[in-house]
Amino acid sequence: MKLVRFGSPGAERPGILNADGVLLDAAALVPDWGPRQLSADALERLRHADLSRLPRVEGKPRLGCPVAQVGKLVCVGLNYADHAKEAGLPPPPEPILFMKAVTAICGPDDEIQIPPGASKVDWEVELG
Repeated sequence: MKLVRFGSPGAERPGILNADGVLLDAAALVPDWGPRQLSADALERLRHADLSRLPRVEGKPRLGCPVAQVGKLVCVGLNYADHAKEAGLPPPPEPILFMKAVTAICGPDDEIQIPPGASKVDWEVELG
């Protein structure tokens, strides 16, 4: 089972990809996939839920950020040796932490917004 959020930006619904890869609407189980629904106890209850009663989602809707209600985005720079090597830098002696605005969070296939006048942009993937 994989937890996802699907739908238009700002109107995503909680979903579950079942073992067969079928997208199910999980709104009958949870209001969204936020901190309370991702606690250890809540996930344990979800493991025992009867997914067969959830409606299938037809088509190929947009997938959004899989977690709702993100309060802050803390990132770690040069967090593995190959990343430091490709940047031409030695691995740092301690973690390099930086913040990003939660408005930078998007779905896996969403277009990236590049600020007007930007001359150098980079991309990265943050997993939490």
